[in-house]
Amino acid sequence: MLTMQEALSRLTAYWTAQGALVVQPMNTEVGAGTLNPATFLRVLGPEPWRVVYVEPSVRPDDSRYGENPNRLQTHTQLQVILKPDPGNSQELYLGSLAAIGIDVAAHDVRFVEDNWASPALGAWGLGWEVWLDGLEITQFTYFQQAGGLNLDPVSVEITYGIERIIMALQEKQHFKEIEYAPGVSYGEVFGQSEYEMSRYYLDDADIETTRGLLDLYAREAQRMIDAKLPVPAHTFVLKCSQAFNVLDSRGAVSTAERASEFARMRRLAGEVAKLWVDRRTELGLPLGTSVAPEPARPISAVQTDDQPRTLVFEIGAEELPPAELRAAREQVLRLVTEGLAGTRLEHGEIRVFGTPRRLIVVVQQVAAREDDHVRTVKGPKTQAPAKAIEGFARGHGVSADDLETEEFNGVPHLVLRRHEAGRAAPEVLADVLAKVVSGLRAAKNMRWNDPKLAFSRPLRWLTALWGDDVVPVAVSNLAAGRQTRLLRTAVPPVADIASAETFLETLGVNGIVADHEDRRELIVIGAQDLVYPDGRIDVKGEAALIDQITDLVEQPLPLLGTFDEGYLTLPDAVLTTVMRKHQRYLPVRDEDGKLLPMFVTVANGPVDVELVRAGNEAVLRARYEDARFFYRADLDTPLAEMTARLSRLTFTDKLGSMADRAGRIGALARQLGDRLGLGSPTLDRAAELVKFDLGSQLVTEMTSLAGVMARDYALHAGESRAVAEAVFEAELPRNTGDALPRTLPGALLSLADRLDLVAGLAATVGLPTGSSDPFAVRRAVLGLLAVHRSTPEFASLSLTDALAVAAAAQPVPVGPEVLAAVSDFLAKRLEQALTEEGRPVDRVRAVLPHFARPSVADTLLAQLSVAVGDADFAAVAAAIQRARRIVPEGTIASYDTGALKEPAELALHDAVTAVRAGLDPSVVDLPRFVTATGQLVEPVNRFFDDVLVMAEDPAIRAARLGLLAAVRDLGEGLLDWPQLRI
Repeated sequence: MLTMQEALSRLTAYWTAQGALVVQPMNTEVGAGTLNPATFLRVLGPEPWRVVYVEPSVRPDDSRYGENPNRLQTHTQLQVILKPDPGNSQELYLGSLAAIGIDVAAHDVRFVEDNWASPALGAWGLGWEVWLDGLEITQFTYFQQAGGLNLDPVSVEITYGIERIIMALQEKQHFKEIEYAPGVSYGEVFGQSEYEMSRYYLDDADIETTRGLLDLYAREAQRMIDAKLPVPAHTFVLKCSQAFNVLDSRGAVSTAERASEFARMRRLAGEVAKLWVDRRTELGLPLGTSVAPEPARPISAVQTDDQPRTLVFEIGAEELPPAELRAAREQVLRLVTEGLAGTRLEHGEIRVFGTPRRLIVVVQQVAAREDDHVRTVKGPKTQAPAKAIEGFARGHGVSADDLETEEFNGVPHLVLRRHEAGRAAPEVLADVLAKVVSGLRAAKNMRWNDPKLAFSRPLRWLTALWGDDVVPVAVSNLAAGRQTRLLRTAVPPVADIASAETFLETLGVNGIVADHEDRRELIVIGAQDLVYPDGRIDVKGEAALIDQITDLVEQPLPLLGTFDEGYLTLPDAVLTTVMRKHQRYLPVRDEDGKLLPMFVTVANGPVDVELVRAGNEAVLRARYEDARFFYRADLDTPLAEMTARLSRLTFTDKLGSMADRAGRIGALARQLGDRLGLGSPTLDRAAELVKFDLGSQLVTEMTSLAGVMARDYALHAGESRAVAEAVFEAELPRNTGDALPRTLPGALLSLADRLDLVAGLAATVGLPTGSSDPFAVRRAVLGLLAVHRSTPEFASLSLTDALAVAAAAQPVPVGPEVLAAVSDFLAKRLEQALTEEGRPVDRVRAVLPHFARPSVADTLLAQLSVAVGDADFAAVAAAIQRARRIVPEGTIASYDTGALKEPAELALHDAVTAVRAGLDPSVVDLPRFVTATGQLVEPVNRFFDDVLVMAEDPAIRAARLGLLAAVRDLGEGLLDWPQLRI
């Protein structure tokens, strides 16, 4: 059996063989190997750096007294830094796994999206979690920034979680059981320190002493910065971080303190980073300077065919995140379509396929050459001075005698006709495809060892063929050839492509399924076959998860796993959240929808099925053990204690803690309830408990369970079912299409939650623009509209009025301009929601004056859908519109009745008077309005037939216009009449 000690030794030996230096762990506590100066400082600047070291990583908040089988306050990381990115870091990493006896061909090793950031250090990078049969064993990151400085060159960070790896290899259920050395267990070596340090961090650390140390360390860090000594300064920044973490584990950090300490550490880290770069430059960069790779040269290509052939273009990448892959397929299709449209090359259908490691363009029937073309170059007018004409001719390498005449807008100009021969397909395509690669962009872009490209993940190879011929594409460090890469476990891992027409077939023969829909079908059919006849997969309900899984694999292999039935005592939501969100497993249910103790995972490519199944089952078992540990601890915690913990959770630095936010939500819900006559003891109690489960251990681990666990814990604590349901429904809807509150207390809390969020964030961070919405304000607004629309009892409640009430309770000023902007945002989101539901745009815009009461807008839309086919409504609408069209904007609906003499205008006056008397402007009811105003139709038509509105006498003209303005305004506030197209 491989011991932990031996694994550390083998990994260190492997990386030293790759040119890495061995350094020692940091001599003060660090939360991760990243913080060791061998990483944080050495990734800065241009010097090359390869290093490997073991780092005991201390995280006080993970203290569990040694009782949790998978959670430690001090765990062991092995840290590797490769600077600059060598271009094959994933392959090097897989070699390191082989060094400790992991057969990557038998196991399911996957690179799954994980974007790392440390706001306190001003550092971030993009990369992956590496999974071994479903178990996260490594963080793999391309560093982009540290200390607020952009990194050039980019460094690769590989961080191994050693305890996790060894527990999996040794098949241990608890970290204490790990065989650390022959005959010596991990628990025997570290069990005592794990318990005692947990005691210290959770129970015994003196808060005031630690707070004093934090200030002392910060002052000393600044003193070292002032002394221009970055290494000791960084050491004291690390001590600040540890002292802060200890205070946090003791629950002694307020919202304001958290924000200010993060800001202080970020500032100190930034100053240390700049100082380090300056000092290394002063020292003459002792380790030298990283050399950028040479630009690639296009392959020499000879065209061998004069008939139309297929084009295949493959952009090879390191594993793309599923969402980025979907967007990239669309982007590539657009770029290729636009690029070919800019040429004279005839072609057929364009299709784009994608897997995590490749984007593939297939274009049918691409012509061998462009058509020849005569290009006209416009020159000076024919009457221009001779020197101007000669200059134009000379500039184009011809004589003035070669120029011809052509008229432009009736004016004769001299022109030059240039015959341009069509270029060969490979030459044309090389230009188009190069621009596709350089034009690729993602929602979040990164850099790697290629100085001119940026994308979601590194691009590593290009394959480009027109028929049998290589298209000579070269972009920065990449040059296209006829070779593609297969699965990493394939032997050999590359294949030559004979022709574009055989490309997809070659991939398929080697197991790679290029088409998303084909992979999806294999997953769905395979999963259903595995669980039949005992269970079923909810294909429709799990559609989003299936799509995500589909874009995580190139060769899907569904596998059936099981787990102990005892875990079914946990809430369903806990079990399925772990399966879906953490592991990307498909839950299995019986015919009645009840969870069964089994799951389906999807491996990538041929693997040892039993080995991978056992590994995934072990991972799920560990996850469920964690969940059970947290669940039991939460059930033993009084609700009041969980609620008190909210004061330690930050909402935002300007809007206070989650306790502050929960208090505002509860108070606002009660205010709205009183205003609407919907108050109740259930609402009062639920308002006291709202958000309390954010203080639970399980929701801290799995935030998506907020509300679900509130209901569960409330019921276990003896609260009424109505109160438990209300605190659950306060979180609804969680996303578009989610369930909506069904009880009034729940709906009031849900409304108050979103009103508070929108009012506070609009005033502090602003409303979302474009696709950026980091605080989910857009989702909150859509939820606000959905809850109002689904609750008839809210019909009289104006959301703009409710927002004003929420704004008054914020700890920051929310000015009228902010509320106006929010109102406009509400109106636009309602318009968008209604049109996406298929409602006619003109009718939607006609009811938008009621955006603040969206349920009223719904009622009016329903009435309009009936009214548009009604002759009476058409007549009334036509009469109002006729009056509206002739009356100048700004005309007031008042007039001198004494100036009215004509029978038709007197009749209209009488009709308007009668209608006004019968209308109640506060009642929004279209059929009632039509009934009341029907008597206007004939007088309006007669008025226009018999009366000259724009009379010469100013008094008469004003009276007639005022009368028509009165007709116009009868429907004011009911509909935006000009928007209707009837």
